[in-house]
Amino acid sequence: MSDDLQSGGLYRESAVAGGGLADPGWLVNADPERVLSVLGGAVGREEVLAAAVYRASAHLHWDVDAGVRRQLLALDAARYGDRGLAARITAVPVEGEPAARWGVDWATGGMVTPQLQHTLTGHTREVRTVATAVVDGRPVAVTVSCYEVRVWDLTTGRPVGQPLTGHTDEVRAMATTAVVDGRPLVVTGGDDQTVRVWDLATGQPIGEPLTGHTDAVWAVATAVVDGRPVTITGGVDGAVQVWDLTTGRPVGQPLTGHTDRVQAVTVAVVDGRPVAVTGSDDKTARVWDLTTGRPIGEALTGHTDWVQVVTVAVVDGRPVAFTGSIDGTVRVWDLTTGRPVGEPLTGHTHEVEAVATVVVDGRSVAVTGGDDGAVRVWDLATGRQIGERLTGHTGTVLAVAAVVVDGRPLAVTGGVDGTVRVWDLTTGRPVGEPLTGHTHEVLAVAAVVVDGRPVAVTGGVDGTVRVWDLTTGQPTGQPLTGHTYGVEAVAAVVVDGRSVAVTSNHDRTVRVWDLATGQPIGEPLTGHTYGVEAVAAAVVDGHPVAVTGSHDETVRVWDLTTGQPIGEPLTGHNGGVCAVATAVVDGRPVAVTGGWDETVRVWDLTTSKQVGEPLTGHAYPVLAVATAVVDGWPVAVTGGWDETVRVWDLTTGRPIGEPLTGHNGGVCAVATGVVDGRPLAVTGSHDETVRVWDLTTGQPIGEPLPGHTGGVLAVATAVVDGYQVAVTGSHDGTVRVWDLTTGEQVATSLPFPAPVRAVAVAPGGELLVGFGWELACLTAR
Repeated sequence: MSDDLQSGGLYRESAVAGGGLADPGWLVNADPERVLSVLGGAVGREEVLAAAVYRASAHLHWDVDAGVRRQLLALDAARYGDRGLAARITAVPVEGEPAARWGVDWATGGMVTPQLQHTLTGHTREVRTVATAVVDGRPVAVTVSCYEVRVWDLTTGRPVGQPLTGHTDEVRAMATTAVVDGRPLVVTGGDDQTVRVWDLATGQPIGEPLTGHTDAVWAVATAVVDGRPVTITGGVDGAVQVWDLTTGRPVGQPLTGHTDRVQAVTVAVVDGRPVAVTGSDDKTARVWDLTTGRPIGEALTGHTDWVQVVTVAVVDGRPVAFTGSIDGTVRVWDLTTGRPVGEPLTGHTHEVEAVATVVVDGRSVAVTGGDDGAVRVWDLATGRQIGERLTGHTGTVLAVAAVVVDGRPLAVTGGVDGTVRVWDLTTGRPVGEPLTGHTHEVLAVAAVVVDGRPVAVTGGVDGTVRVWDLTTGQPTGQPLTGHTYGVEAVAAVVVDGRSVAVTSNHDRTVRVWDLATGQPIGEPLTGHTYGVEAVAAAVVDGHPVAVTGSHDETVRVWDLTTGQPIGEPLTGHNGGVCAVATAVVDGRPVAVTGGWDETVRVWDLTTSKQVGEPLTGHAYPVLAVATAVVDGWPVAVTGGWDETVRVWDLTTGRPIGEPLTGHNGGVCAVATGVVDGRPLAVTGSHDETVRVWDLTTGQPIGEPLPGHTGGVLAVATAVVDGYQVAVTGSHDGTVRVWDLTTGEQVATSLPFPAPVRAVAVAPGGELLVGFGWELACLTAR
């Protein structure tokens, strides 16, 4: 047994708990800090699996009680494909808590990986910039999200101090490489036209904000000039300014020459002189002597659109700059002569978003990521592309970093598809599977060594910062995989005697799942050309079908027995289709759809024809649709971004009564049910509330149902134990179950590690939850 496992008696504590590091009771009930300390030394398959399961939602374990932790751990065990461990965790007793109300039958695991070390949460908006530094001997990450800057200890995964706040508008740029009087600093620039300097050790601002720019500050770099630490800033005003970080005063006059926004700044040394290289929306790059404050040579011209990326390297002993542009090219410039080196590097078919440099087999190379979804590697001595483009991302590559691991040069890339990918630059092949966990675009990537291990630090639109071990690690479990982007909707139906789930997703596919086994049935249903937002089930001519709506403006009908499309796509919407429901009108099965074109449309599923004219009245996109029977008449209930709920007579195509008002945010979800013979609608909104409406009178029933702390994105209704309940899912990552007779919540909320966008209740009572990219099936115990 290694010394680190015995440290502090932690291993002994876990072993006494009843089974070592993988003991479910210890995982549920022990303090998270102790658990994470011990799991760092996990050995053997069971312990490694337990470590991966715990880390999957470790950021949520810190501040919740053991009952919530039990539910999360059971879910994450199922995500890793170990249903036995999930069941054992669910059975763990928790002092002061009732037995778990829900068990996890199975879950997909498309977002889990044993390489995830930490998920750092606290930012409430997208994380745009990530950098690393060393503070008091500890590796830290510094992250920017809108108005705030945060510092994180990469060893423990915990925040260091309070957020660095002071900017009064969005923070656009950051640099962390400066040291003044032995203190590590971070320098930030923002839309409030100021530059601010922070002491990373104390989290305190140093001096007053640096003012002088007349518009937003979009680029920051640091350097040493004549022994003085300085920061160089570029602004929307086209100016470049140099500041003395010791005194907080500008050095000389602003450097002028650019005629449009300066988006990028970097520094280099040319003939022993520190220089800055800037890129601008005026389609030029410029080189500045930081000692004299004067431009070096003429502007570097050739790009035909904005220059948004600049980096520097040394090639064959010459300092060179690389500029990436919206025009899709990368250009290389000799900083000694100010002349281009070779021809532009062409190959990207859209704008170049990110550039990094590294040495591969003694050659200086550049790695570029573009809007075309490709990663390309270039030999900087010859100006030629090395090998084929690196493919795998399914959308724009937004961030690139380079690092050397075990002597191998690697590139780490993040993209719009929410994945982080690692590439071996020697072979041009991917290293392992994509690193998944972010639920939206990955905007920033950095690489650093923590405790001797190379790690990547990534930030995304989901507001999280994630830390990944770049070594391949040990495989854990057998996760079910499926969708590769967010699950948007789920419906349940019986096909050939089997209960199945049908899910739709932004990866453009529709998938069918066997609820008993959790296995996919057949191949994904493909044909939509954009994300699939909505799905509903129906029976047409005795066949179970799925009806799907997509951002490609079409509605498609699928035979769930054969997995084949039925007829041609239904067209008519002039915007993405956001919502689908089904009903029977005059004996005919119909689909009711709502879209971004603000209309509601009705389709005859037997003839594949639109029924009547579009139903109009919503002033903004129609986000949700459900159907019901009121006084013997089939109706549709719709919710819109205009904050209203509307009821429509499907026989006449006319609205019933006035819009139902009360929500203070877009109505994202609608479901219908019956309580005491009264038809009801249950609605969820971005205002974080759930409301219940009497469809006979058009009046609200009781007060809004509170509790969610994020927008309510999904609602379903069902009969459980003879009572009509509503199930709601929220951006806050919880599912809540409500008794519609009393308006009270049933048991505690169910936590999930990502926003919940889809919920459904299957005919057998299974609860289906779509969270992030994944689907879980739960049953009441």
